[in-house]
Amino acid sequence: MTTASLPALHPMLQEFLGRRVHKLLIDGRAVEASSGRTFATLNPATGQTLGIVAEADAADVDRAVACARAALSGPWSKMSPAEREKILHKAADLIEARAEAFAQLESLDNGKVIREAKSGDLPLSVALFRYYGGWPTKLHGETTPVSVPYYPGAKFLHYTVREPVGVVGAIIPWNFPLLMAVERLAPALACGNTVILKPAEQTPLSALWLGELLLEAGVPPGVVNVLPGFGKTAGAAIAAHMGVDKVTFTGSTATGREVLKASAGNMKRVTMELGGKSPNIVFADADMEAAARGMFMGIFYNQGQTCSAGSRVFIERPAHEKLLSALAERAKTIRMGNPLDPKMHMGPLVSDQQRRRVLSYIDSGKAEGAQLLTGGAAAPGEGFFVQPTVFGGVKDGMKIAREEIFGPVVSVFAFDSVDEVLERANATDYGLVAAVWTKDVKKAHLAAAKLKAGTVWINCYQFVDAAAPWGGVKQSGYGREKGPWALENYTSLKSVWVDLNA
Repeated sequence: MTTASLPALHPMLQEFLGRRVHKLLIDGRAVEASSGRTFATLNPATGQTLGIVAEADAADVDRAVACARAALSGPWSKMSPAEREKILHKAADLIEARAEAFAQLESLDNGKVIREAKSGDLPLSVALFRYYGGWPTKLHGETTPVSVPYYPGAKFLHYTVREPVGVVGAIIPWNFPLLMAVERLAPALACGNTVILKPAEQTPLSALWLGELLLEAGVPPGVVNVLPGFGKTAGAAIAAHMGVDKVTFTGSTATGREVLKASAGNMKRVTMELGGKSPNIVFADADMEAAARGMFMGIFYNQGQTCSAGSRVFIERPAHEKLLSALAERAKTIRMGNPLDPKMHMGPLVSDQQRRRVLSYIDSGKAEGAQLLTGGAAAPGEGFFVQPTVFGGVKDGMKIAREEIFGPVVSVFAFDSVDEVLERANATDYGLVAAVWTKDVKKAHLAAAKLKAGTVWINCYQFVDAAAPWGGVKQSGYGREKGPWALENYTSLKSVWVDLNA
């Protein structure tokens, strides 16, 4: 692991981090938790406390929901679509102006390397606000020519209206703290909803700062409320609350099941993006250098802490030994260290709990007979670092081949035919993403058609855009974020009939 002198923190970030306690944001004001409780958020590169944060619970959810429901009929509802557009574009401008500070905050609170935060998280966050900033004036209904079989000759005007769903509960994960918040807020606000945002307890700071930024952009008080806290208290209260009309959740499949159960009380809408165990398939006719880069990016981006991680790599047998060796050798070149250092390729995992979880999977792989080619241990020194780990000789039934690890650990398999690899790739409870590497266009499209996944990449990996849909099938969830498809999640369609008969 490498250490180096680090760049100075942005002055705006220094001021934000200098606060004694980071409070809840309810009705446009920073307030203490009803219980008075707080918790520490840690810098995973050092294990030291980064800030003290107010801990929301059910009482605070009640407060926030009351304010959000009141805001639905307040100034927010009276704003024209064009005014909402201006606010969303202003939010994009403010994030862009603070991009360096936000990127540093993501590195400090999450552990992701600054180069990834600056090249990925921040530009996409800006792009999401700008993309959805164009939608409020384009959310329209339609007229429909109707006839009524039991009322022949009758004339009606029929039209549809798109209306906000209402109060949206957004429960987001810790792997992309700012980006996941924006991915929910931008379409929800574009459609005129109000939001209760619960960031993950491991990474609450960027969501709180974003909430303040949205007030500066012109979002009225009560429209966006930010409640840092724990899943079993604040998250569960949001999912079960009778005053919440929709929940959007990203996280583990196990937690997703609990959210779904809790939402049944008032039959609230739910969309979910859950776990993954994604296949990254390399055929022998692929561009080997491009495939090697794609395998590397697929698993080691964000320390492997992505739902879309290409954690199962299938390599056609003629290319297997060469590519497996290339992946292991490339993994050995990864520079690990303080994520604020722009020369680092990988930072720490988000928490000690996550590190212990990942190490337990590595131990399982060793015990079940997988071949460890590189890594396989915690990195020495302070912080929650785990070495990039490559396993060869993995069998489909091994634990590391079946379960989501959510860390820098990849399982590599050999295969002999198209039909075989597609069957094995689909033999999982998950279906978020998949990738195919080949120069054969026919083979590529055949594989894309048969792979059970919400996204299939051909000769690329980890590419996303504000305009492209994102979501999974099977136990990777349902519903789509991003693009116009997300707008279905945040609007209700009303049908209006007008009797035109004399």
